[in-house]
Amino acid sequence: MVRDGYFYGVGSVLAAGVIAWLAAWPYALPVLLLAAFFLWFFRDPERRIPEASGSVVPLVSPGDGKVTDVSVVASGGNPRNRISIFLSVFDVHVNRSPIAGVIREVRYQRGQFLNAMGAHSAEENEQNIVTVEGEGRKVIFKQIAGLIARRIVFNFKVGDHVACGERVGLIKFGSRVDVLFDRDAAIQVKPGDRVKGGATVLAWLPVVQPVAQAIHAGVAGEREAG
Repeated sequence: MVRDGYFYGVGSVLAAGVIAWLAAWPYALPVLLLAAFFLWFFRDPERRIPEASGSVVPLVSPGDGKVTDVSVVASGGNPRNRISIFLSVFDVHVNRSPIAGVIREVRYQRGQFLNAMGAHSAEENEQNIVTVEGEGRKVIFKQIAGLIARRIVFNFKVGDHVACGERVGLIKFGSRVDVLFDRDAAIQVKPGDRVKGGATVLAWLPVVQPVAQAIHAGVAGEREAG
């Protein structure tokens, strides 16, 4: 369970105790039910993380929920695939890194709290935008607030290394996560699919050989040929 669950859950239990002491236990029942909801909402189940297969690596879902959009959008002047996932209050809200690599950028954007399923929420809502670089790829994922969500938690900073599927943060209550990645990926999901953070493969990314190594290998090959 996420630490916040104990904070909200225990706080609600104490509040219920005070109400029962000052009034009567039936009045404390709604607060106890609220405590149970908090303990359930902040659950953090273990997940089996997919492994790389040959020359491709998995791009895993950063969160639990329902795929609402698979499309191509402009990002940084270039077209990129985007997969959007809506997290309802009934989903696990722990967020995970979609790939293994180094965090290159973390940018918090203030904004509105529109319905996270709406088309404009991806740009206008309050969100945390993270860029992870690994296997020669740069993947962007967004933690996007919704109507109910009012706090986004991200536990890493620029320069930190993250593993594929590693827990990186949390969005409290209903929200959305977007993943943006290169066009040559083999997408594995479609709108309407249910996905699990860290466990569901959204796409397979071909491994890109670093330019420096490629040049070195090419020079070495020419020398051997000579």
